[in-house]
Amino acid sequence: MGKDLVRVRVLAGGRVQGVAYRFFAEKYAARLGVTGWVRNLDDGRVEVLAEGSAGPIESFLERLQEGPSLARIDSFDVRREPSTGEFADFRIAFSSD
Repeated sequence: MGKDLVRVRVLAGGRVQGVAYRFFAEKYAARLGVTGWVRNLDDGRVEVLAEGSAGPIESFLERLQEGPSLARIDSFDVRREPSTGEFADFRIAFSSD
């Protein structure tokens, strides 16, 4: 990916659990070549940690803000972080560790 690798941490709130949001994120990450993970949080939000080139990351963020058809996004917090290149793919994390 090179030096243009971008890393973002997203916290999405609203109706984002039980509406296939994680699977939606996984599908678009694969389509866009974005790596990282997505998981449900105990407080009802969904957390996404993603890396990729700037263009695909921006497209991914747009998709995450829309969410799947049953989702309702009430809050969408994006933090930029230093990229690490640590991920080989994008996965759904089923635990909080």
